[in-house]
Amino acid sequence: MASYQKRGLRSWLLVVETGADSDKFRDKETKTIRVPEELLKTPKKLEQHLDEELLKFKIEVETGVFFKADNMKFSDFVPEWKKKFAEKHLEETSQGNYLFHLEKRILPYFGHMLMQKIKPLHIETYLDDLSQSEKEKHQKSTGEKLGSATLVYNYRVLRSVFTKAKEWKIIKENPLDGVKKPKEEQKEVEVYGEEEVSLILRLLEPEPVLFKSLIILAITTAMRRGELLGLEWKHVDFENGIININQSIPKYKNGQPVIKGPKNKGSRRKVAIPQIALETLREFERQWKKDHFNSEDTWLGGSYRFLFSNENGMPFYPKTIGDKWRSFHKRNSEHGLKYIRFHDLRHTSATLLINEGVHPKIISNRLGHSKIGTTMNVYGHVIDSADKTAAEKFQGLFTDKTKTDVSTHSKVVDELLTDC
Repeated sequence: MASYQKRGLRSWLLVVETGADSDKFRDKETKTIRVPEELLKTPKKLEQHLDEELLKFKIEVETGVFFKADNMKFSDFVPEWKKKFAEKHLEETSQGNYLFHLEKRILPYFGHMLMQKIKPLHIETYLDDLSQSEKEKHQKSTGEKLGSATLVYNYRVLRSVFTKAKEWKIIKENPLDGVKKPKEEQKEVEVYGEEEVSLILRLLEPEPVLFKSLIILAITTAMRRGELLGLEWKHVDFENGIININQSIPKYKNGQPVIKGPKNKGSRRKVAIPQIALETLREFERQWKKDHFNSEDTWLGGSYRFLFSNENGMPFYPKTIGDKWRSFHKRNSEHGLKYIRFHDLRHTSATLLINEGVHPKIISNRLGHSKIGTTMNVYGHVIDSADKTAAEKFQGLFTDKTKTDVSTHSKVVDELLTDC
């Protein structure tokens, strides 16, 4: 049974009975709505509007879509947030990271609490506890001080959850509005210098051409790992020496690669490659065709022709690339090459270009950043250092010129005095 009753000038209470409990009292769900003021002047339209709202509410209750905000726990809301927001709007990798922090840290802390009862002080206490506990665990296992990334990421996840809760009228106030975002320490990226890159190129000589191509492209194009995995032969323009970056494989899901479009509007781009990369890719293409033609594995790649794939056509798992890079470094440890992550080859590429005086806008385009501000934020310290080097060059230029002018002037004066 469903009904509605007037509660105020423009508000009505919708009531839907859901059954009877053991004491013969009727269980029911209620919802208060406000109607547009213009409907109050037309009784027939008002009645029609209320009937429609009541019917929608009845369907929500009977199908389980309706949830009562007053009694909703944090653990009950998260699945709604995941289904209605995260799975629809978050990029695959971000979605996985958000859920990881929710399940590992946030849900065990807030899960039992009512959404309406969570206040800014609860958030502050959580972040303080997290900061202390994570630092202790990290220091115990590594002896190093924990960075701010975990703290900031947890704040970001909570902000997303509670922002949606407020938009969906589950809560009246967002408790994050009263909490200052934790200060994020700008961590300097680990990169290779020119001499180290030259060493890597020498060490790559005896390596299989597939791996050689992977590392050379990572250094010379600054492509992301997922972009390298999504690269197909049709994206390589040999005639013009250009790589067309159109898709990415950030992860596997249910045993299949997740093939996605560009990360942002700047990620779909064309990147020019140097001659060494072009020559290596030509060699790689010949070897790739030979390997796949002679392979006895069943082709599983469909219409795709990924560069960095198994002989069955399936692209490598993202983790595989990191594993191959670590193995290469371990095999060559006697050369004294420091270890950096595979992703840091992207940073290396950007840093080398900055130090060569390439315009930040061009570097930003090669990196696939949608805004040059992102490039400036990540590589600001490198740009500052390069700027100081540029100033020193000017100083050297003018100093040398001044010395030359003074020397020449002195010589002329000496000659004139001698003539006299």
